[in-house]
Amino acid sequence: MNINQLIWRNLKKNLKNYYLYVFALIFSVALYFAFVTLQYDPAMEEAKSGVKGAAGVRAASVLLVAIVSVFLLYANNLFIKRRSQEIGLFQLIGMTKNRIFRILSMENLTIYFGSLLIGIAVGFSISKLITMSLFKITGIEAVANLHFSSQALVQTLLVFTAIYLLIMLMNYLFIRRQSILSLFRVTSRTEGKVKRISIFEILMGILGIGLILAGYYVSSKLFDGDFNSITKLYMVMIFILGSVIIGTYFFYKGSVRFVANLIRKNKGGYLNINEVLSLSSIMFRMKSNAMLLTIITTVSALAIGLLSLTYISYYSAEKSAETMSPDDFSLISQDDAEAFTKRLAENDIGFNEKTTEVVIADVNIEDITEANLDNFSTDNGLMTVPVISDEEVEEFDLTENESLFTGYNDALQKMIDLDGPGSVTFHGKTEDISLQYAGLAKDKVISNYFTVGGLPTAVVDKAIYQRLKDDANPEIQTESKHYIGITLKDEAKIEEANNIFQSMKMSEEFGNYSLYQSTLNQKQNMGLIMFIVGFLGLTFLVTSGCILYFKQMGESEEEKPSYTILRKLGFTRKDLAKGIRGKQIFNFGIPLVVGLLHSYFAVQSGWFLFGTELWTPMFIVMGLYTALYSIFGFLSFLYYKKIIRESL
Repeated sequence: MNINQLIWRNLKKNLKNYYLYVFALIFSVALYFAFVTLQYDPAMEEAKSGVKGAAGVRAASVLLVAIVSVFLLYANNLFIKRRSQEIGLFQLIGMTKNRIFRILSMENLTIYFGSLLIGIAVGFSISKLITMSLFKITGIEAVANLHFSSQALVQTLLVFTAIYLLIMLMNYLFIRRQSILSLFRVTSRTEGKVKRISIFEILMGILGIGLILAGYYVSSKLFDGDFNSITKLYMVMIFILGSVIIGTYFFYKGSVRFVANLIRKNKGGYLNINEVLSLSSIMFRMKSNAMLLTIITTVSALAIGLLSLTYISYYSAEKSAETMSPDDFSLISQDDAEAFTKRLAENDIGFNEKTTEVVIADVNIEDITEANLDNFSTDNGLMTVPVISDEEVEEFDLTENESLFTGYNDALQKMIDLDGPGSVTFHGKTEDISLQYAGLAKDKVISNYFTVGGLPTAVVDKAIYQRLKDDANPEIQTESKHYIGITLKDEAKIEEANNIFQSMKMSEEFGNYSLYQSTLNQKQNMGLIMFIVGFLGLTFLVTSGCILYFKQMGESEEEKPSYTILRKLGFTRKDLAKGIRGKQIFNFGIPLVVGLLHSYFAVQSGWFLFGTELWTPMFIVMGLYTALYSIFGFLSFLYYKKIIRESL
């Protein structure tokens, strides 16, 4: 057999064993090429000015390269170690290390650049689909064409050639540093199999669970008002992050073994075949993979959390816009309102117009909340809120002794609990007026032009309003004292009316507001972020799933002699398959469940800052991630069944 035949046989063998690696490489190249093509696509220049498409895609392409580079280098490290005995045999028959390196380089060159060319072709074919998806999500009205970019091709070739050179450098250093004897022992050293669990591991396991629970508890209290300064907030966030990451590492290092050991002791050491293949294997291997599983779990939680938050913001775009203003169009200038309504009438667009008088007042709410108000108060310890008469709102009818707050959002209610009961005191220029607190309503009645930091609007009886107006402090009043709300009679004409509003350039002035345009802007901005985070998350999911799959391939090869013994003892392939199924549920299920828990508590602690809907967006993201992640567990199970079938 000559060298070329040897290279060809090894190439076919590697393609058969590492088809998922080839798939991941093709997928990564295709996605990167499509992203870079999008960056140079002329259609992106036609996007609306509010969306920085090219800049966002450029940043995503850099992160994509980082993810793919780490994956390829780590996967190559696994493969070169698995082939250590083969490399040792080459040396035993007289091959020099340089010749062995050239053989491996030719194999990798064929697989790598073959996959690279296929990936570029796939990326080109799906680039139009990706562009259409981006335009659809962001609501950009532009034509997506199939565009081939020579700049994208050159950039892709340069980036992945650089990664290939790094892989070759890693292989060269590995071959040069290893002796023949050490090459035959590399595989056995890569997995640490600890036979007994120590007291230190037990303490580490308990501490790991405790740190994770502590991080979860503190995250649930993050915006409850206990941490009322930016410095404290940052310190607490650092504590949560450190506690959860360190706790996760300790969990894999000791907690899993500790719990599994308790189960074994509870059974008195009498384990059935399913428990031998699943529970015992997890005990002895989870510890050696602790760092890898910690990284995968942490980044998975980060990807799920970020995607959930961006989808929450995108999903809640319309309702979030309504928290800024109650009407289709909001204005503060009577002249602007007259000009706009005149244009609406000229275009036969029916509307209702309502003008609300507003006065600004300082109010003391310490009696109705236990929150620390330092970050929401003025210098004299009072909060500044807009006040309107109950005559302006049909839903409310208050007495002279009552005041009601309305127009709050979830973020404010989370940080300042205004449930009462108690009294509120309004401070005018010369007198104070104390009123009974009548509760909190969510309906928005005026735009955010009159509010400070999203604080609610106070509604009082008309007589009290007149007293506050007559005694108003001129230093805190807004330039305009009237809110003008315009609502269309036919919502089907909202886009036409918005075009008129935008053409009059009133939206550029402070206080003029279009509900429709605000919804579009938020969907464009958050849609782009969701698009980028989604594809980066998908790339990480594929690469991390492949890494776990490759680890399971290695473990299955090492455990093949055990399966042979069990088959000779009379256990059927079906018996062994049941135990392997449980093992894969542990191997893939534990990092998935822990990652989902991390992301849930992260999202739960601050979702209200991003939108108004929590459960639907979060469950959709988690469900899709779980379904895609489970595919790799299923593929791993199929590979184990193949090993079991070949074991006898």
